[in-house]
Amino acid sequence: MGVRAAVVVCVTSFLLGALFTHWIADSLTLWKSPVTDEHLWTAAHYYSILTRGPIELLYVIFTLVVLGAGTICWSLSDLEAGNLMFDGGSIVLYFTTVIMYPYTVIPNMVDKFSSLPYHEAEQGPFPHTLRSPTLALANNHLVCSVALTGVLILQASRWWAELSDAEEDAPYLQDKPLEGASTPAEEPIPRRPAPIPSA
Repeated sequence: MGVRAAVVVCVTSFLLGALFTHWIADSLTLWKSPVTDEHLWTAAHYYSILTRGPIELLYVIFTLVVLGAGTICWSLSDLEAGNLMFDGGSIVLYFTTVIMYPYTVIPNMVDKFSSLPYHEAEQGPFPHTLRSPTLALANNHLVCSVALTGVLILQASRWWAELSDAEEDAPYLQDKPLEGASTPAEEPIPRRPAPIPSA
């Protein structure tokens, strides 16, 4: 159980860290007000660089995603109460990210930003056709980050709940006598043999 939880936490932490690298662009469109054309150009060029990255990185991320999903499903298959509650919630949040990213984020990024020229940053206003996709990418990254953070919180809560149960059961196990062992009140009292009268 501990190994499976460790795998889920490590994989989720890696994916969450990968999403945090997008903060360079997402912070300009999510948390800066007002959102200027310069902010949008910076974010758009960052997404354009991502589309030109090596394809091997996607294979590594895909392998880790499958590893994390398989580990959570394996843990859920034990059908224990704690697993059904915490791992069930983890699966919902984990697959929210797994489904959203390849079906929404990647197609949007490849379709809109793969052919963005670098020299347009100094020319005129930001194209209106790219404004919504740029803001949508930042929002999607935020949703995925919150979902993966929820997975980590659920796994930590599960560890805390199991630790609390173990501490509550420890005094009971110490006071409970071993099976087949007799307590002092149950031990038979030896009887002395009756004296033989002398002739």
